[in-house]
Amino acid sequence: MESNSSVKAKMVAELHAVKRKSGKTYGQIAEETGLTNVYVAQLLRRQAQLKPSTAPLLRASLPALTDDLLLEMMQPPLRSYDPNLIQDPTIYRLNEAVMHFGESIKEIINEEFGDGIMSAIDFYCSVDKLKGVDGKDRVVLTFDGKYLPHTEQTTEHMVSRIKKQEHQDEKPKLS
Repeated sequence: MESNSSVKAKMVAELHAVKRKSGKTYGQIAEETGLTNVYVAQLLRRQAQLKPSTAPLLRASLPALTDDLLLEMMQPPLRSYDPNLIQDPTIYRLNEAVMHFGESIKEIINEEFGDGIMSAIDFYCSVDKLKGVDGKDRVVLTFDGKYLPHTEQTTEHMVSRIKKQEHQDEKPKLS
């Protein structure tokens, strides 16, 4: 029996073969589907779920996608990562940048929004290429996440407590 990671790896290989066959970049597929370039890459890595309304757009952009691949892409994916990826220089540098700037970013989020975080669920990400003032290519990463405030944990707003109390208040009736 094949492991989930092996099945996923085979599917990702098939999806990347479809992309290669198309000759298109993630950016071109993104333009044709209305998705971000990173989300297209996430779909083709089975790190995101293809929505039924987007499937026809993706098929139009990548005509070699089979019905089986599209149906599988519409299933909730197993979102995961290989811990060995940190050895790749690009991924290592991304982690390094977040670790280096993370505390400052957190302080600014807290200063601007209050005590909370940026969602990684309600989240958009894109990679863009721009020319710097010196004429050299620049990588622009955009992380666009919904702000989620931390909440004060009061018992009056704790639904499970409210339901538990309601249940305890119900006295069995004796006939």
